[in-house]
Amino acid sequence: MTAGQITYAWRDPITDAEMVDLVRSHGGDAVAGWWDRIHRHSLGWVSARDAAGTLVGFVNVAWDGGDHAFLIDTKTRGSYQHRGIGTAVVRLAAEHARAAGCEWLHVDFEPHLRRFYFDACGFRPTEAGLVHLPSASG
Repeated sequence: MTAGQITYAWRDPITDAEMVDLVRSHGGDAVAGWWDRIHRHSLGWVSARDAAGTLVGFVNVAWDGGDHAFLIDTKTRGSYQHRGIGTAVVRLAAEHARAAGCEWLHVDFEPHLRRFYFDACGFRPTEAGLVHLPSASG
């Protein structure tokens, strides 16, 4: 799928070096080798590339092998933010999760991303729980 000069793809090959570059482009803490370790455990992912082929957007879709899919690591290159790329990768991810038979798409996020996920992407608030395992005792 192409929108403007941005091309969106499901399960497009992405190198670990591209992921490191994308994360660093907006000040994130990139870990070399991360993408090489985790991509084989995903239902899929959406990439967004500019006309030069540079990775400018991404979201990973993890799943439980059944009804539940989970968005992880939504990213837009710093210089490409606020152009609808993040919304587009999330929408395409939802379409592919639905096509795979998933009934639910989950996401968690930091408070400053609330408007993005609820207003732009159509998620609804739910009650959920979270345990930070390294700091949990026993």
